[in-house]
Amino acid sequence: MVQENGVPVGMKHYPAEFKADAVALYRPRPGATIKSVAGDLGVNTETLRKGIRAADGRPLRTAGICTGGR
Repeated sequence: MVQENGVPVGMKHYPAEFKADAVALYRPRPGATIKSVAGDLGVNTETLRKGIRAADGRPLRTAGICTGGR
């Protein structure tokens, strides 16, 4: 993957205020989906999903890592 200043090109870093605003836009919309709100904001659905999980204080899932305690 091509990198610029140590960050993969194509990855965007959003300010905390933008993330909080995005979550606030998602929550009060009855029937809204993460996909529809992310599309309205022009962000990736995973970006919004992770923002919602973080705002709820839930841990972010990491592919390939099991924390089930077995």
